[in-house]
Amino acid sequence: MKGFFIFLLLCISTNGFATEQAEEIFKQLAPSLYQIRLIDKTSGEKSSIGSGFQINKDGLIATNYHVISGFASHPAKYTIEFLDHQGNKGVLELKSVDVINDLALVKRSTEHDMPYFSIATDAPQKGEEIFSLGNPHDLGMIVVPGTYNGLKKESFNQRIHFTGSVNPGMSGGPVVNSETNVVGVNVATSGNQIGFLVPHDKLANLYKAYQLSPPDSIKKQMALQLSQNQQKLISTILSAEWKIKSLGNGLIPTIDVPFIRCWGESNADKTDALLLAAVANCSLDENTYISSRFFTSNLEMEFQYMKAKDLSDAKFYHLYEKRIRRAGPANKASKDNVSEYQCHHDTVIPDNHAIENKTIFCTRSYKDFPKLFDVLYLAASIDKGNQALVSHFTIAGIEQATALAFTEKFMESVKWN
Repeated sequence: MKGFFIFLLLCISTNGFATEQAEEIFKQLAPSLYQIRLIDKTSGEKSSIGSGFQINKDGLIATNYHVISGFASHPAKYTIEFLDHQGNKGVLELKSVDVINDLALVKRSTEHDMPYFSIATDAPQKGEEIFSLGNPHDLGMIVVPGTYNGLKKESFNQRIHFTGSVNPGMSGGPVVNSETNVVGVNVATSGNQIGFLVPHDKLANLYKAYQLSPPDSIKKQMALQLSQNQQKLISTILSAEWKIKSLGNGLIPTIDVPFIRCWGESNADKTDALLLAAVANCSLDENTYISSRFFTSNLEMEFQYMKAKDLSDAKFYHLYEKRIRRAGPANKASKDNVSEYQCHHDTVIPDNHAIENKTIFCTRSYKDFPKLFDVLYLAASIDKGNQALVSHFTIAGIEQATALAFTEKFMESVKWN
């Protein structure tokens, strides 16, 4: 069944040497490449597919976490299967994950030493040609030459910017340099020849940790990784400079870190609007994938300034209240993943006495990760007759003490000008 392993060379360069080099790399590495399949036990059919590659002689295979996430969440429902370059199939065991960097280690049974990929010790030079391998759209393995463009600047968890086609089904495949050492792992695409890779050192760290101490529980391993990542994120944010800027007659914070991006909008051009409204939204440009219905580890902040035009206080309050009802969680989660929100309502004056707010503080717990919560906070000013300042944030997958520290800093940073 060698027809499975069709060689479809997608070359973004017309350079003949690059094509020959890609062909040689493919021939050399084909025995260590796999299609990774998630099989639904009841139907016996594929639920998802991706790519993987062997990283030691004993059958240990690296792939993306999201390729096998169904099994990690529901091991009784699925099996993980490989298909090799000769059409042979077999069952894989899930051995370890790095859910933050979207990596997983699975293992096939072996009776003898097998060929495998070596992980690079150094990152490529910017502009260096590298080669992505994978299985797009279930068509067969391909190799795609592309360019290493360094790390994505706006990312809290590092990703490599790759100029090349990372198509569906290539997830979890290796990206190698001209010496065939792994420098990254396919993970995502933005289209138009823009792809993103997990840096090789993240895989090296996962492999080293597995060698030293294999996890006894994938769920416990994931819980620890989620907690440590969110504590690191919030600690970085709290220690950064919080700059204060104007929004109408209010003052709001912006946080001086590259991975939080802010956008603004207003209706200042609408002369017939009953309310003058200006909105600023700041968010983390990434999240952590747990399953297709569950994302976490993100942060969003939103601020709204509103001022009435010739309205009574009662009419203004009515319109104002309609706007603040729109607040909701920034992350996707189902009832299988999280509890219902529990909310506490209060009237709060911060220690700086700069504003008086009606507040709502809500939390919902994670069913599989009991120490982690989603937090939603909303504060609406009540000390101005015809103008209002609304401040709102959501944080996904945070522990209680860290959430309270962020909330205190956030509350003290919103005030009237």
